[in-house]
Amino acid sequence: MASRPGILTAWPWKPLGSFKYVILAPWAIQSTYSWMVKEESERDLANFLILPLLLWRMLHNQIWITLSRYRTAKGNSRIVDKAIEFDQVDRERDWDDQILFGGILFYLANQTMKGASQIPLWRTDGVVITILLHAGPVEFLYYWLHRALHHHFLYSRYHSHHHSSIVTEPITSVIHPFAEHISYFLLFAIPMMTVVVTGTASVAALAGYLTFIDFMNNMGHCNFELIPTFLFRVFPPLKYLMYTPTFHSLHHTQFRTNYSLFMPLYDYIYGTVDKSTDELHESALKRKEECPDVVHLTHLTTPESVYHLRLGFAYLASQPHTSKWYLKLMWPLTLWSMIFTWVYGRTFTVERNRFDKLKLQTWVLPKYTIQYLMQWQKVAINRVIEEAIVEADRKGTKVISLGLMNQEEELNTYGGLYLKKHPKLNVKVVDGSSLAVAVLLHNIPKATIQVLLRGKLTKVASALAFNLCQRGIQVATVHEEEHMKLKNSFNNKCGSNLVISKSYSQKIWLVGDGLSEEEQQKAPKGTTFIPYSQLPPIKYRKDCSYHCTPAMLTPLSLENVDSCEQNWLPRRVMSAWRIAGIVHALEGWSEHECGYAMLNTDKVWKAALQHGFQPLNHLSN
Repeated sequence: MASRPGILTAWPWKPLGSFKYVILAPWAIQSTYSWMVKEESERDLANFLILPLLLWRMLHNQIWITLSRYRTAKGNSRIVDKAIEFDQVDRERDWDDQILFGGILFYLANQTMKGASQIPLWRTDGVVITILLHAGPVEFLYYWLHRALHHHFLYSRYHSHHHSSIVTEPITSVIHPFAEHISYFLLFAIPMMTVVVTGTASVAALAGYLTFIDFMNNMGHCNFELIPTFLFRVFPPLKYLMYTPTFHSLHHTQFRTNYSLFMPLYDYIYGTVDKSTDELHESALKRKEECPDVVHLTHLTTPESVYHLRLGFAYLASQPHTSKWYLKLMWPLTLWSMIFTWVYGRTFTVERNRFDKLKLQTWVLPKYTIQYLMQWQKVAINRVIEEAIVEADRKGTKVISLGLMNQEEELNTYGGLYLKKHPKLNVKVVDGSSLAVAVLLHNIPKATIQVLLRGKLTKVASALAFNLCQRGIQVATVHEEEHMKLKNSFNNKCGSNLVISKSYSQKIWLVGDGLSEEEQQKAPKGTTFIPYSQLPPIKYRKDCSYHCTPAMLTPLSLENVDSCEQNWLPRRVMSAWRIAGIVHALEGWSEHECGYAMLNTDKVWKAALQHGFQPLNHLSN
């Protein structure tokens, strides 16, 4: 919101929330129905294509969002290094409002203006007129409108909302108050209305012009440079006719320079070009891919999780996972994304952070949870993980932490497999089990005298049970084989605190993978389920509480946090396994933590607290 919001700041349909798309429903239904029932000679192609055009604009914008977030995470050609946080994601979530606004106006014009219906696919004269009118009056008028919006009166009431984003993303280009969008649409309507009135309009001219505006807007705000300098050397006048991402980024960092829309000509004429424009352009292009100090290796979970990645839908990524009805309608795209990820055999970078002096990155394996459960997929998964570790080692990474199922015992012996194959690794492989155990020990209520251990026995489960027994808390299991497996791993040091329970009466359950609905139903009312697994249990009971998976609250000094980890963790909460890798690098520990080896839990816990990570207080539901 602007610092002093003026009139017509909010969009008219804001009270509708996510149901705002219903305002287009009557128009879309009418245009589709008319196309289907009318004779071929009476069909209005322009009216029918408005809805596909709006969908194309949304897809076009999303492609730019994904590309921008991927490129800026990797670092090559990145322009501005400052962080994007949750407040910017929240402020820019309604970037599609201007597409809805355009759709309403297109439908109205088609129904009311002579020459706006029954238009052909192509007319050369109309395309030429559109180009000339944009290069002439539109660019000139925009320059002066933009300068006016930087006058303190209009800036404080309208344009400051746009400039709240110093580090831009493609969708930053359309984040303006409603009144400001009205003025922009009036400008962009000059070429479109002219070709309609003169009878030279065509689908290509109108749709092409809108696509051009979207393309240039997104490019100018993408925060990575992609226009090579040789273009300006080969054709020098081009520098006056086409801006670059670095050109416009200076407008967001300097505010009083580089006002032009897409053609810098008027900045050169009126002396408002930033003096560092050419230098920044060249330096951004020379910028190499960033070499991280710490890499966290994770993977996809469900088919819909691709939309919750930071490279997916920005607003969904910024919230803990909730089922959205519209994702069900996108199953064809979801299916194609699954096919692509199954074929694509390398990790990809989704996020970059900075903490203290460390550069952090998150890499994702294009594998789903279900694939980790398939025996025939394990070789391929291990190959991708191994390649990621070797690549991190080659880049000089200090620590690589294994998240989710990338450290399964059956898959790679908690990461120990890679040390056997590459004993001279400089990068430290960390499974984070010691910090996960420490977090769990502090999640258990102090008055607890007995807990029930259910689910798959893992390295974390065994260490957790051992620590509880050493602290005088009884750990109960319900199966003899589980009891014996734990007892043997403890070397008879647990005393009488490891017991077999004949009932499910305990009110504190420590649960891992494999906890069934049938077992959950046996728990007494009010039971607290505390997962020790990386994946949370399915919640079948409404009369019980479920803690989140082992995690801690991150310090505010951790930069560029604008997405929720693992879909189910709240904002600025990070899994213990990921934090363990960061702490390992901060402390400069020289040993690996993988295989069956573990660090001292008290030492790791104190180190995490010392670096600003905080325990969660009763984060359950």
